[in-house]
This record gives sequence, structure tokens and C-alpha cells, in this order.
Amino acid sequence: MAEATTIFTKTSAFSLAGVTGIGLVAYLGSKVCLPKNAKSQDRFTFIWLAFDALIHFSFEGSFLWLSVFGRQVNTSTGPFAAMWREYAAADYRWGVSDPTVVSLEILTVLGAGPLCCYILKQLANDDPARHYWLIVLSTAELYGGWMTFCPEWLTGSPNLNTSNVLHLWVYLVLMNVIWVFIPLWFMFDSYTHIAGALRASQASSKRKAA
Repeated sequence: MAEATTIFTKTSAFSLAGVTGIGLVAYLGSKVCLPKNAKSQDRFTFIWLAFDALIHFSFEGSFLWLSVFGRQVNTSTGPFAAMWREYAAADYRWGVSDPTVVSLEILTVLGAGPLCCYILKQLANDDPARHYWLIVLSTAELYGGWMTFCPEWLTGSPNLNTSNVLHLWVYLVLMNVIWVFIPLWFMFDSYTHIAGALRASQASSKRKAA
């Protein structure tokens, strides 16, 4: 029982409940902002972007607030500080205001978050220009993930602690891998839309010139 308590704590429950709650809000947002006959792909995209934005603003925004102007997670108090200290048990850098991590989070909170909201507006208006911005957003999030972990891997992962099953498979793996595969899918899908439209336009121009 002691081992189970160590693996899953009240802070773990708070964190995962928060993520679940954000997912529910994102889903309800899709019900309100999209028409009932919206394509399932567009609905999934809306839910993900709303979830993405809320995670950036709330969870990562709290980390950023606790990590600038001399503050750091390990010496802060409150529920969000406790949540990030638990994550820092898996990746030490998040507890000590690592400059690389904080720099990336500045871009994430102040750049990717608002961009998600802009694409949500385009999606609600059925604006095909969203496909360009989806590629921009996805590229930024893939780059952010790469720069978060690649320097650590190249130095032998001295700050990663994989001894806790929850921390390894939920915090380090799941909560980061989904920000790899979903952006990759968005990039591929948006590429097919943009390339298809350009090829159709090119073919039409050639027919008119013939």
C-alpha cells in the first residue's frame, strides 16, 4: 500500500482530473461552436486545439509564472506549484527554472496558445486558411518538444527519473508523445489540402491557357 501511495498521490489525482476537465471543456466547446453536421475530423481538430490552448494557458502558464523573475517551482507554494513539483520529480529541470525549458515555455504560452485560439476561430468560420496556420503551429510544437528532450538525451538524461511508473509512462511518455503524433497528423493532413488546392488551381490555369 505504501508503494501505491508513492506512485499515485493526491497531487497526481489533481493533475489528471485537471487534464480530464480541460478535455471535457474542449469537447463542450466543439458542441457550441461547430454546427451539428460538422465533419468528425473538424470536430476532433477543434477539440484538440481547444484542449491544447487551455493546457498552454492554465498548466504551462502557471509553470511560467512560477519560473520567472527569480521564482522557481521548488520554492513556490500552492496547488499548481505542487503539481509541477511532482512533474519535476520525473524531470528535475522543471523545478529549478531551467533557462532552456523556460524559454520554450514563453514561446508556448505566449505564442502557441494564442495561435490555437486564432485557428479555432478560423475553424468555426470554416476558413480553409487554417491549414497554413495548423502547419505553423504543428511545426512549432514539434520543435518545442525536440528542444525540450534532445539536449537531455545528448547529455545522458541526467535530469530524468524514470523509476516511478506513473511519472514515466503518463507524465514523460504519454503527455509528450501526443504532442508529437497529433501535430504530425495535422501537418500531413493540411499539406494534402494545400497541395491539392494548388494543383487544382494550376490545372485550371493550364486548361484556360490551352
